[in-house]
Amino acid sequence: MELPVWFEIATFVGLTVLLLADLALVVRRPHEPSAKEATAWVVFYVTLALLFGLVVLAVTNGTFATEFYAGWLTEYSLSVDNLFVFVIIMARFQVPRKLQQEVLMVGIIIALVLRGIFILLGAAVIERFIWVFFLFGAFLVYTAINLVRHRDEDEDYEENAFIRRMRKVLPMTSGFRENKIRVTENGKKLWTPMIVVFLALGTTDLLFALDSIPAIFGLTREPFIVFTANIFALMGLRQLYFLLGGLLKRLVYLSLGLAVILAFIGVKLILEALHENQYPFMGEREALDSVPTIPTWLSLTVILAVLVVATVASLLKTRGESPDDETPAGAPEVATDATGRTAPAAGQVHGSSSEPQGDRRD
Repeated sequence: MELPVWFEIATFVGLTVLLLADLALVVRRPHEPSAKEATAWVVFYVTLALLFGLVVLAVTNGTFATEFYAGWLTEYSLSVDNLFVFVIIMARFQVPRKLQQEVLMVGIIIALVLRGIFILLGAAVIERFIWVFFLFGAFLVYTAINLVRHRDEDEDYEENAFIRRMRKVLPMTSGFRENKIRVTENGKKLWTPMIVVFLALGTTDLLFALDSIPAIFGLTREPFIVFTANIFALMGLRQLYFLLGGLLKRLVYLSLGLAVILAFIGVKLILEALHENQYPFMGEREALDSVPTIPTWLSLTVILAVLVVATVASLLKTRGESPDDETPAGAPEVATDATGRTAPAAGQVHGSSSEPQGDRRD
């Protein structure tokens, strides 16, 4: 069964309007959301995703709905793990608290654009070369092994060559100028540190897409389901960033859980490639029925079970710890601003009682 064209068009129009409205709210009123506000928005977006899955079920069938839920859960859990890096970037570049919403929104838009490109490319490649699942599967298993190997190491943000080069060649102000990217001072046009933050988020989003897109293609080959699952996973991520706060540090087994999920999907991809039995330069071949494939409902069950176990085990392991007294995971004790100068540590990026130094700049 194919997805109705009218349903796809209506979905994309609705999601575009929702994203534009969310962006307009951030631009018109830059602020740090309260816990109540952040909770309300996260609940809204999660409920919206759950309802959308039911709509998919009503319009199409249970297969597409199950694929959407499995893909959404996988992408959402990967996005939560990526929040660790967002925390570090905010601290690293001393982003003022009231501007963090806007920065995150821009980062989400960049992520949507990059993932949209990767989804279209991935769908085209898979349509013609199913054997690429071997590469996807091997990459996910490799990523899972690295997550297990390095899960006890403190996560840190290292500037890539592109970011270092931009910091050297761009004439830049000494600090943020509200939400402006470029300003004129003393007759000279200067960039603000905001441009470096956006570039850091963009290049980081590019790396995130390298494991998230192969992972979801292991659950569904329908580009519409892949893209909508990514959109729903990214919507509400901005508010989740402020809601979780120091709780991120308590999710000590999240990386291990994600490793299990990625390895599971990687094996699923390899089995599907073996089952299809199509290889380059070997012509059309019959499917190998002797090679089992993992059904989507089982994938959804495994993903949900792993996430629940990882979350519960993490909270039990860290019970009694107060996230309010801790700095974000991986936040450096000494930060450097976007111009390369050493600055005092940002303190708690999420905490309610302290503000980063960026808020006190003149």
